[in-house]
Amino acid sequence: MARLVSLNVGLPKDVAWQDRTVHTGIFKYPVEGPRLVRRLNVDGDGQGDLGGHGGENRAVLVYQRESYEHWRRFLGRDDLEDGQFGENFTVDGLPDDEVHIGDRYRIGEAEFEVTQPRVTCFRVGMRLGEPRMPSLLVAHHRPGFYLRVITEGHVEAGDEIVRTRAGRHELSVAAIDALLYLPDRDPEVLRKALDIPALSPGWQGSFRDLLAAPAPRVQRGFRPLRVTRVVPESSTVTSIHLAADSPLPRAEPGQYVTLRVPGAGDPAPVRSYSLSAAPSEREYRISVKRDGVVSSYLQTQLAPGAVLDVAGPRGDFVLTDDERPVVLVSAGIGVTPVLAMLHALAASGSPREVRWVHTARTAAEQAFAAEAHALLAGLRHGREHVFLTADTGRLSLSSLSTLDLPVDADVYLCGPDAFMTAMRTAFVSLGFDASRVHSELFGGVPAINPGLVGVTRTPPHAPPGAPGNGPAVTFARSGLTVPWSEGYPSLLEFAEACDVPTRWSCRTGVCHTCVTPVLSGSVSYDPDPLEPAAEGEALICCARPREDVVLDL
Repeated sequence: MARLVSLNVGLPKDVAWQDRTVHTGIFKYPVEGPRLVRRLNVDGDGQGDLGGHGGENRAVLVYQRESYEHWRRFLGRDDLEDGQFGENFTVDGLPDDEVHIGDRYRIGEAEFEVTQPRVTCFRVGMRLGEPRMPSLLVAHHRPGFYLRVITEGHVEAGDEIVRTRAGRHELSVAAIDALLYLPDRDPEVLRKALDIPALSPGWQGSFRDLLAAPAPRVQRGFRPLRVTRVVPESSTVTSIHLAADSPLPRAEPGQYVTLRVPGAGDPAPVRSYSLSAAPSEREYRISVKRDGVVSSYLQTQLAPGAVLDVAGPRGDFVLTDDERPVVLVSAGIGVTPVLAMLHALAASGSPREVRWVHTARTAAEQAFAAEAHALLAGLRHGREHVFLTADTGRLSLSSLSTLDLPVDADVYLCGPDAFMTAMRTAFVSLGFDASRVHSELFGGVPAINPGLVGVTRTPPHAPPGAPGNGPAVTFARSGLTVPWSEGYPSLLEFAEACDVPTRWSCRTGVCHTCVTPVLSGSVSYDPDPLEPAAEGEALICCARPREDVVLDL
């Protein structure tokens, strides 16, 4: 008979970690006597990062005494005590390879349902002083699991644990964990997992993504393209047409390319620009607003016949292929990717309702006015709404509400960050589905740094101290190239030292949160990730550059 041997609780607190501060509830300690287990947690307990822990589907974390014994032997540790893995319930029995997602258990007065394995995150390694721990938990098939509270009630150490129902398909916690984090997964098992009603929505979403068709492959590395035309589009915007002697990778409408511009600086600056014309295998068109050294060079120094190094099209801000209405919303130079979408809709003679909402400061600064007007005129259900802020003020919720936009539409936003934030809020307020309001980001992607508090964002810069003497590392979105220094254990920590926005969770090559496109160059790994990144990508939390490398960060 399985038994609850220790009941552990702890409230979130700020903890010093690697010169930073983490807000975390992983520090749990045994308590005596009964405690009431409520819908969201045990009385006296709390979770620090509610994005990755806590909530109805992750109310209680379970870990096994048998796993403690395993880690004592494997790690050579004699200081591991109940609660140290962050669990609320330390149990005797209930091994991960025998407990199923959807199993229900009665403990004391309460009843619970198994919803998912533990989330792999760096904090368990922080708690144990063993950074490898997130990876080891998965590799050794000993993650532990979360419970949802079916019936609230009191529990205490010593209570027997009785299974009251088996989960559908009887897929174990260890099997589900491996299905997400380890390679060679079986699509049929993925489909079975999605047929388990108790599986938490987050894991269901991850499995749906794994079953989806693979993303189209993109060209790796830079390729020399010839400038064929340089065309002024407004008082501040110039288009540059680029071609090659052989077919180009065909972009999806809304994607961008990355340029390396040797003539604009040393080391050669790297910048990304959205493609602004119809998808083509013969020619790319980028449109550049004059706002810095690189854009000024592109506008004033290039002439037909010049050669630029260009990495192939990429990006997830792309036009969906369905029958819903489309609302394209842009500000200033943010017009470029939505203009490519408009070209694609016009070229296909789309029957969809298409609305273009654009804002510019003045008519002289509005690029592509005639081009967009002609494209919309060729669509059966195309309409345009142009706002000149010098005359009418900024686009707002009030002005949007007068346009009678189709509320069931897919919305595509591109412009300055503040504009996109305001527009997203406005569209959701008007009743649009938030999941169908898409935004393009010109600069760095939003950081994912779970639990960090008191973080001050500063512009990317060279790392402190003497320059390294290793390969050149270019952060393409951040416009920064710096030599690698062997003093950093990974590209992730190097990027953090440069204040380049990063995304991570496990920091040991398990969760793939840090996966980053590699535009050129190659990396090595230490430690090796449990599942390698796809071709053309790197897990920067455990990667180091083998040679000069350009990262889409």
